[in-house]
Amino acid sequence: MKNLYNYLRSIGLSLFLILFVTVPIIYYLGVFSQDEGMRFESFSYFTSEEAIPYDPIDMGLFTQNATQKLDLGVVTENVYLKLDLNDVEGVLRDSLYIVELSNPSFREVELVRLDSNGNLAFTESTGTLFSGSNPLKNPNPFFEIKHTDALSSQFVFRIRANVPVEFDVAISPESSFFQNYSLRLIIISTYFGIMIALFLYNLILYFSVKDKVYLYYCFYILFIAMAQLSLSGYSYFFLFENAFLYEISIIGFTTVSSIFVIPFIQLFLKTDVYVPKYDKLLYLIPAAYVITLVFRMLGYVAVSYSLTNLNGLILAVCFFSIGIVAARKGYRSAYFFLLAWSFLLFGLVVFIMHNLRIIDLGSYANFPLLAGTAIEALLLSFALADKINILKKEKEHEQLDKLEALKENERLIKEQNLYLEDMVKSRTEELEMTLKNLQNTQTQLVNQEKMASLGQLTAGIAHEINNPINFVSSNISPLKRDLKDILELMEIYREKGKEEFNEESKSEIEEMEEDIELDYLIEEVEQLLNGMEDGAKRTVEIVRGLKLFSRVDEQDVKKVDLHDGLDSTLILLNSNMSGKIKLTKNYGSIPQVECLAGKINQVFMNIISNAIHALLDHPIEGREPELTICTALENGRVIIKIQDNGPGMPPHVRNKIFEPFFTTKAVGKGTGLGLSIVYTIIENHKGTIKVESEEQVGTIFIIDLPINQN
Repeated sequence: MKNLYNYLRSIGLSLFLILFVTVPIIYYLGVFSQDEGMRFESFSYFTSEEAIPYDPIDMGLFTQNATQKLDLGVVTENVYLKLDLNDVEGVLRDSLYIVELSNPSFREVELVRLDSNGNLAFTESTGTLFSGSNPLKNPNPFFEIKHTDALSSQFVFRIRANVPVEFDVAISPESSFFQNYSLRLIIISTYFGIMIALFLYNLILYFSVKDKVYLYYCFYILFIAMAQLSLSGYSYFFLFENAFLYEISIIGFTTVSSIFVIPFIQLFLKTDVYVPKYDKLLYLIPAAYVITLVFRMLGYVAVSYSLTNLNGLILAVCFFSIGIVAARKGYRSAYFFLLAWSFLLFGLVVFIMHNLRIIDLGSYANFPLLAGTAIEALLLSFALADKINILKKEKEHEQLDKLEALKENERLIKEQNLYLEDMVKSRTEELEMTLKNLQNTQTQLVNQEKMASLGQLTAGIAHEINNPINFVSSNISPLKRDLKDILELMEIYREKGKEEFNEESKSEIEEMEEDIELDYLIEEVEQLLNGMEDGAKRTVEIVRGLKLFSRVDEQDVKKVDLHDGLDSTLILLNSNMSGKIKLTKNYGSIPQVECLAGKINQVFMNIISNAIHALLDHPIEGREPELTICTALENGRVIIKIQDNGPGMPPHVRNKIFEPFFTTKAVGKGTGLGLSIVYTIIENHKGTIKVESEEQVGTIFIIDLPINQN
């Protein structure tokens, strides 16, 4: 009951505000009480495809008669209308009068004045085809006319139109005409001002509330206002005084307004809630209007106007039915909607009654429609404003519900927090233990990889150093023997030298030289010394390589010669090749490179070692294993290519070789971290490494390093 009282109070307040504004305006303007002049109560007419001659006019053609108002529907022919000033009481001679036809849509209206002898005196033309011919911007065709002795009291209008021919003819003194013209202009200006104000008001509400119902509504009232301006004839002056655009606009603006009114009604009356069965069917209404507009543009004028009237009837019935259903279900906004549309329909009924001559509104025939649409727009604006209050209350209830829910959530959260704190503490301890285990495992794996590399390196060093040391040690015994013989010979020389050499002593010395094979002995000593020298040099090279590899954990970036690193790596891995692999070195001219030398040597060691294993573990019959190392300078960067002609890799292996723990070696022979570490080292040096491999062809690793790190 309280809700019903609030609804009625809101509606009553809205009506009071409307009457408070409109009644004083009507009273002040004196609408319906002005002296609008006189109307021709009877006239004769006929239609003709072709224009008739005016000099003289055959008055016998005007065989058809009409009273008060002529309604011919859509006529494509010329309409000739004969009027007589003597038929209107109160027309004074030699006074200026204005004759006005009450239809703004005529394309061409030609006034033909005859002299007292019935001959042509002059003609004047106006209409929508004559842009600029109407300085007053009065939409209806009008002419100045005088009742003089020199001119006949009879005059003729020739009318051409592309709209239904429906009008009456009024004659009024000049002062009365201008007074009525001013009042009509004030009314239409007030109407359009109200509609524009409502448009801007609802547009502002849309940007504030972000509710699409306001956007649809503001465009609906804008185009319904434009449609009323077209019916009144004023939109002609805003459409570049183009006859075709103006004629299309009469139906066009109505069509556009229907496109916006449907989503507005759906949101405003919540048709998906209250009438869900008919919600989607509402889109048939704008579709029907669009079809009507297409017929109008194609030239089917009579059909388009008939469809417009039918569409309007269907729209009114549908909207009223939906409003009644929503109101019965207790939807508050539906009451405003029904009241607003009641005013619109009331204005439409009054307009129809005027057309049927039940009532006479004179020059203000469109006033009921203007008032009806304006009051409808005002009431719907009040309803939309009231909707804000509804939304506010709904928001308050929603916020209260949310507040209760938040309080309940707060209580649950507090309980959960206590439980979660214990769980987090326990889980944190588990994670810390897991992290510690992972770190230990990571350290072990890295150390394992280092030990694997170190073991490989140690084996190579032991083998490489063992060869020259064995060579030196094996040369010591024969060298001692040879030196002993030489010393014995020298002793003989010393003993015999104390005596004078005689034939016997010479013979003894020669015999001694032959016994010890002095010439061979000297040559052998030289060979042994050379061998020992080579072994010493080899040992020096190995020690030099070891010095390079001793920088693995060095953290300072220095400029180094990559060729030295490659050579030292090959020296340390020489024993692994066992003389079975052909080594080809194509070193280009490259500058020294800023890097961590030990880390880069670790890269070379890993890649070359893998290549050696691939060549020796998987030999290809009929092909000599070959390892090729190339260096070059390209685009300011150093390129190192390490290539083998081994078995190559299939695509699924090639795509995973840089992943941690991925290995193709047997269990226990590899950690799967070697190439992963290689990739990380190259990446840390701002370089790139990529692999190209083809099965049964070979594999090539391409390393790209910058010369400088900064």
